[in-house]
Amino acid sequence: MSTQRIVSLIPSGTEIVCALGFETQLVGRSHECDFPESVKRLPVCTEPKFNPDGTSYQIDQRVKAILQESLSVYRVYAEKLRQLQPDVIVTQSQCEVCAVSLQEVEQAVCDWLDSRPKIVSLAPATLSDIWADIARVAEVLEAPQRGRELIQRLNQRVEAITGETRTLSERPTVACIEWIEPLMATGNWMPELIERAGGVNLFGEAGKHSPWMAWEQLLEKDPDVILILPCGFDIQRIRENLSVLMQKPGWSDLQAVRRGQVYLADGNQYFNRPGPRIVESLEILAEILHPDRFQFGHKGSGWQYL
Repeated sequence: MSTQRIVSLIPSGTEIVCALGFETQLVGRSHECDFPESVKRLPVCTEPKFNPDGTSYQIDQRVKAILQESLSVYRVYAEKLRQLQPDVIVTQSQCEVCAVSLQEVEQAVCDWLDSRPKIVSLAPATLSDIWADIARVAEVLEAPQRGRELIQRLNQRVEAITGETRTLSERPTVACIEWIEPLMATGNWMPELIERAGGVNLFGEAGKHSPWMAWEQLLEKDPDVILILPCGFDIQRIRENLSVLMQKPGWSDLQAVRRGQVYLADGNQYFNRPGPRIVESLEILAEILHPDRFQFGHKGSGWQYL
């Protein structure tokens, strides 16, 4: 196993590299890579082209304005990458809004004359895709066995929860909100996680991108549980944006609201990062949906009551 200089331009990629035991070979990261805490020491190689502060509506408008011009919403520091001379770059091709895209990285690399790093582009849509991405990163880092062992450990934890929820006689209906304004439900791996955690997913399809949803759809379905986990938002920031939802007609009539079954979860650290901590995301869902069966200790930090 040779020593390789690794740059990760997506938080989930950074977490995968570290979980595989290669943190010491990381030489650069994106502006969003912040876990484990120790990676914050690394040079930053990207920045957003928009102001990430403000309400969910303001951020949505800024991103759409950039994308209408066919521009990426993130900037890669090509000169910084050239200085770092990575052998491997981990990026993504799933979402042009979530992180630096494969196209941007390839453009930056094209400017180089003296280096041709291996580019690993992650694009998971399901839980099995996340395991496959871990295996691909491990393969590129010449540690396939480490990849298999990590996937096995993670999968055992997932199956332990799934095995428990298979025996449940009652499964609450769940609406997961991935963006507040405009309203968006969760897709990709989230519907699968909800089902595995013992819930019935009402919006979004497993393996497909997150869909926009109308307020009237939420009122019509009237879910037992509402989980709010906007992409990129921690719990405090969710609270700062909640008034938009709570002021909508019919909010107080929703049974989840009346029964105190509205929850806020850290979408930034967990659900929106398709890496090793996707298992913690499942644990959070299980705790919320079936607190009599599951206690993993995420309450307060990973999720809170509204």
